[in-house]
Amino acid sequence: MYKRPRIIPCLTMQHMDMVKTIHFKNPRYIGDPVNSVRIFNNKDVDEMCILDITATIERREPDFGFLHEIASEAFMPLGYGGGIKTLSQAKEIFRIGYEKVVLNSLIFDDPEEVKRIVDFAGSQSVVASIDYKRDLFGKCGVITHCGRNKTGKAVDEAIRYAEDLGIGEIILTSIDHEGQMEGYDLKVMQKIGRNIQVPVILNGGAGSIDDIAEALKRGADAVAVSSFFVYYGSNRAVLINMPGEEEYLRRGIYEDFD
Repeated sequence: MYKRPRIIPCLTMQHMDMVKTIHFKNPRYIGDPVNSVRIFNNKDVDEMCILDITATIERREPDFGFLHEIASEAFMPLGYGGGIKTLSQAKEIFRIGYEKVVLNSLIFDDPEEVKRIVDFAGSQSVVASIDYKRDLFGKCGVITHCGRNKTGKAVDEAIRYAEDLGIGEIILTSIDHEGQMEGYDLKVMQKIGRNIQVPVILNGGAGSIDDIAEALKRGADAVAVSSFFVYYGSNRAVLINMPGEEEYLRRGIYEDFD
């Protein structure tokens, strides 16, 4: 027996393609999201997050038919974010088989609608995706609409704001680290770790098992991983893969109780 931390593959989509970005820019085609989910089914994945990164800025609602196709292939719980603006849209996401909805711009654009979604689904099923970027002075400012719109809120302020809306979990993404594969922004955990009441999933920058281990050690409740699970080698050849449980145990990420 061993304790399994939450290590969550995060697939980013643009329309119906799986893509990868660096600093939320220059999306690179990776493959078919449906096929990617099929591959992750065989990788001992406990849960997965799927984000359509351009739905909101293109003013598109979720593609429910395609999302249903993805969900029908998944053997693990799924969360979805991108283009969700109303309770009715969130209800449809749940109806077609997703356990969680991930909200980003809606948190700041229409907090009352967020509360309605929380009232319907419960805090445990609503996730806030909070993206941030450091300025020249090192201050972490929260940005929405795929890195385009500044909210005027610092990270800790935005997290407390999301907590007050009843949201039960945070995906915290460093735009500066996203796609770099050079490690998570661990300083942000030092700043906020003692002041929050909901679980934080740290996202943006994982390039090795050691990066994952260090983020969990520094206080992240879970980590989201993207590039590290879809790229192989220094040239970033596309190969969907992830370490097995034996490797996690060897690195001390899974705590063995036997």
